[in-house]
Amino acid sequence: MGLDITVMIADWSRLGEVPSRDRLSRLRDAWYADETGLWDHDAPVVEGNWNWPRGAGSALFAVYEFRGTLGSFKPHLWAGERWESVRDHADPLVRARLDALLPGRTWGGLDGETEHVDQGFFCDDPAVAYGVLLARSPASVRELAATSKEVRPWLEGLRGPFDEHPAVPEGWVRDFDEFSELLDDWCRDLSEAAQHGWGLIGLSE
Repeated sequence: MGLDITVMIADWSRLGEVPSRDRLSRLRDAWYADETGLWDHDAPVVEGNWNWPRGAGSALFAVYEFRGTLGSFKPHLWAGERWESVRDHADPLVRARLDALLPGRTWGGLDGETEHVDQGFFCDDPAVAYGVLLARSPASVRELAATSKEVRPWLEGLRGPFDEHPAVPEGWVRDFDEFSELLDDWCRDLSEAAQHGWGLIGLSE
């Protein structure tokens, strides 16, 4: 089995009241609760949309369903690979914006060691924070959401570099449209989280 990812937004005003060591377990308890309705086998799942839970956790978090990924983290990793192949050919303005936006979501950054978890969001103990792929505070989310809004009108300019430097046939995110769709989903996540003043979290279970 490959690495999976579940992306959710969470109410920091409530989660932040809990000691950092207990935050992830509280979020998981709310997520896994039967009363959310998220685990009903016949519950419809709409890609490109939010699943808002029912029950006690309904005001704590929401889960986003990425389009065309089947819950796998591989498309996000491949998107980072595609960006590496075209970034030197992109308009400098677009390159700077995406270099700020993509690390921790689809790309490891120029040094490959970009931090993906904001300090103090969760406990640093690996035994407690297992499965955390991404954790951004409301402040980070606001900055990233603003960056995503700035870059979106310019994204079409990447179509040329993607066409001129095509991806290998195998794998995910093979062309500009697939890259743009995945990026658009991340922008939706950031925008929704920013509107609520919530944090953004990616978990692998």
